[in-house]
Amino acid sequence: MTSPSDQLASLNLRLPKAPKPVAAYVPAVKTGNLLFISGQIPFRDGQLMATGSVPGQVSMVQAQQCAQQCVLNGLAVVADQLNGDLSRVNRIVKVGVFVASDPEFGDQPKVANGASELLEKIFGEAGRHARAAVGCSALPLNVPVEVEFIIEVR
Repeated sequence: MTSPSDQLASLNLRLPKAPKPVAAYVPAVKTGNLLFISGQIPFRDGQLMATGSVPGQVSMVQAQQCAQQCVLNGLAVVADQLNGDLSRVNRIVKVGVFVASDPEFGDQPKVANGASELLEKIFGEAGRHARAAVGCSALPLNVPVEVEFIIEVR
């Protein structure tokens, strides 16, 4: 397995600058060998990628792309916490994906796959994780997707 940084490059992806909190919380908390990453929303180049609920205002494809951007933002926080060294990630333990959903929408796991599949591409077997995919009526700043992480580091 190549390094996570090499995998990102091979996917033609780059990590943004670690996002700053938009409310009263810290981006990450490390306890023991676990790193808890606060919920990430789909900011790209300082702008929200989309707003609204899935699928009425945001398509499934857009929501999956938002989930992928949330992963990149979360990994930027991880890199910031690990002095830029993503090879210190031992395992992605758990991912929580929250989807602002129309009342009859039940495909939150398909949206969450946008995040999960990208983590597996970047980290290989260490990127496979436990997961929750949760529908909700609204998310901060009216975003369609928010993703949080628990990561084991060395």
